[in-house]
Order: sequence, then C-alpha cells, then structure tokens
Amino acid sequence: MGRLFGTDGVRGLANKDVTAELALDLAVAAARVLATRGAFEGHRPRAVVGRDSRVSGEFLAAAVAAGLASAGVDVNNVGVLPTPAVAFLTGAMDVDLGVVLSASHNPMPDNGVKFLARGGHKLDDELEDAIEQLLGDAWDRPLGGSVGHIRVDTGRAGDAYVEHLIGTLRTRLDGLRIAVDCANGAASEVGPAALREAGADVVVINASPDGRNINEKCGSTHPEQLQAAVVASGADLGVAFDGDADRCLAVDATGALVDGDQIMGVLALAERDAGSLAHDTLVTTVMSNLGLRLAMRDAGIATVETAVGDRYVLEAMRAGGYSLGGEQSGHIILAAHATTGDGILTALQLASRVAATGASLTELAGVVQRLPQTLVNVKGVDKARAAADEALLDAVHAAEVALGDRGRVLLRPSGTEPLVRVMVEAGTQDDADRVAHELAAVVSDRLGLDA
Repeated sequence: MGRLFGTDGVRGLANKDVTAELALDLAVAAARVLATRGAFEGHRPRAVVGRDSRVSGEFLAAAVAAGLASAGVDVNNVGVLPTPAVAFLTGAMDVDLGVVLSASHNPMPDNGVKFLARGGHKLDDELEDAIEQLLGDAWDRPLGGSVGHIRVDTGRAGDAYVEHLIGTLRTRLDGLRIAVDCANGAASEVGPAALREAGADVVVINASPDGRNINEKCGSTHPEQLQAAVVASGADLGVAFDGDADRCLAVDATGALVDGDQIMGVLALAERDAGSLAHDTLVTTVMSNLGLRLAMRDAGIATVETAVGDRYVLEAMRAGGYSLGGEQSGHIILAAHATTGDGILTALQLASRVAATGASLTELAGVVQRLPQTLVNVKGVDKARAAADEALLDAVHAAEVALGDRGRVLLRPSGTEPLVRVMVEAGTQDDADRVAHELAAVVSDRLGLDA
C-alpha cells in the first residue's frame, strides 16, 4: 500500500477514498502526534478548520471538528474560505493546527484533508507519516471538561483575511474594472469583496456555489467564460481562481490569457522595482516556459528551478530566503504576505501593478515572450530507464545543441503512469513540433516495453 499523504495532503473520491471515518481518524491522529511532540504544552490546544464549497466538505469538516474536539482541541470552524485564508488564520490567530477540506482544482466528487502547522505552514513529511501510523490505534480519550469546544465562526474570519489582503497593497485599484471568475468555489464571497475593498469596479461570474458546481467549466481550469466576460464588460483585466483559490490566472482587456509564468514575470519586476525581491531571484519549476527565464535574465533577475509542484517551490524559497516563486498553473507564492499560494493575493498584486504603472496588462505581460512549446506523451515505455539510456541521452543532448539558447528539452517520467513526457521549446512552432516528435520516437524505440 502506498503512502496515504500525497504532495498536498490526503485526496481522493469523497465518501469512498476520503470518508467521514477517515477524516475523523486523521484529526484524532494529528492531535495526538502534535501532543506527543510538545506542541500543546502549557496551553489548551486550538485549531482552525475551513473548507471549499463542495457538498462533501460539510460532513468532512464536521468529522474533522469532531475528531479534534474528542482529542481535547478547541475548534474554530470558519466554514467556506480559501485554503490560503485558513493558512493565514492559522498564523494570525496563533493556533496550533489548521485543517483544510478541499481538492483544489479537482472535479467536484473529489475532496481532501490538508493539515497546516502553527504559523500556517504545511506539515513536514515526517509528521504526516507519524499521523498515518497512528490511524486506528487505541488511545486514552480525554473526559469531562477536557474535551474540546467547537465554535462556528460568524464571518469575522473572512473579514480578517480580506483586511490582511488589502494591507499588502502599495497602490489601490480605484479606476480599474476587473472581471473575476470565482469557480463557484471558496473565493465566491471574499474574492470579489477584497477587490471591491481595494477600490475596483468588479464584474463577478461563477460565484454562486451550490455544493456541486465547483470548478464546473469555470475558474482557472476553464477560463473561456472569463475571457468572454472581460471583453463584453469592457474590463481592464480579469482574474480566475480555482476551487480553493490558491491559484490565479488572468485575462487582459483583449480576452487573451495571461498564465502563471507571465504573472510571475510582472510581479518579479514589480518587486524588483520596489526593492523587495529577495536576492533579485525568482523561483520557478522546470515546466515554466523558457521565455520567462530569458525575460528575467534580461532584467537582471536570477531564476532558481525546482521539480514540478508548489511544495518544491516553497521548499526552495524557504531554503534560499527567496520572496517570490510559483508555477505556470498560477500557483504563486508571495512569501512576504503568505505561507502558500494565494490566488486573491496574486490578483490584487497584479492589478496593483497595472494601477501603479498606468500600463495595460497586455503591455506588462508582454515582457515574457513565450516560446512555442510541444508536449508529447510517450506511452508503453519503461520510464525508470529514461535517465540512464545512453542513446536517448545522446539524442537529447544533440537536440539541445541544435536548439541553442533559444530552446530546450525536458524529459519527465510520469509519476503515476508508464509513460515519459517529452517537452520541447524552440524559436518556432515547426521546430518544437519536429524535435519533440523525433525525440518521442527515440524514447519509444529505446524504452518501449516490447523492445
């Protein structure tokens, strides 16, 4: 059996993989682990529990709250709020534990459980493993007045989060019209509220969650509605969140998509100009377009590259003391203001740069000239040999030499399937297509399971 915790907590099909029983047991185990590590010494333990708008989040949040209270932890159930809001509250309220019930950008039937340590940071792998090992074990339960209380928040937590977001702005958004797609998710109330509080004229779509329509053909994974809304409303720009609002993609006034790479480019230049880009460095993943790296190099900004996954970006940022990093997907971390990716924070900072410069988002995003990219998935191969086959490595090297500094090659074995992803960026789409398919043929020939 594989590890229960993935890169972003425990996630799966709600009421099958992620059940009420599992949520309760995870909460109990988490409280017990933190207690044995001394996290609760000298005070009565407290936790914040929040969720996205999935209908399954109702019973899962109730189960988590019950599990924590049964282990002697006082619980503040803040209801539907973005993942980064729960992370912020975990730190701002100085509680011992934060818990988020969400499957982020996944389809509605999924859900997940994610724990946050004091300060709002994700639990270390070692603590997650310790929680998993305690699941189902017998334990001495607290009795009488030693059990925890459960309090349901009346909206003050959301107000505190919005106030925090507004406090990060250098320039208000007065005079800007911004369209926002809330994905019928966790940002449906606080997202538009923050933008309005910052001074923007806000056009809102997909902010009517019914428990079943989260991420349904909307939000950052389906920006088509937002693109149309921006053009129809004459907005200066648009922003789209995912279900738990830890991601943000944007749309310029023409309806063109502005992805996470371009947003990072805009924010990196803004932070550099303000003197707040730590070490004049941006942290990206290997999947960020080469155009972003070239733009940053031309601007005198260094880039640090990590494996795919926001956790690896955050690890590199914390290790190097960097202030800005993220992914092409729009999961962007501004370390001065958040411990995780925050879509609403990203939207505010992006719009603030538009307001401060007087330039359009089209102009600002244009600093990142994306190179043509081709991705080919080669199936039915022994992915374990991808990093060791000399003939394949020679072919990759030859392709890289031919592409020069205006192109690159990336071979990535899938983490879940017997396939290798071949990604090529080049000066022209024809070159990217040609090189990608040539290398895919080599991968198939050298690593094919029937070879």
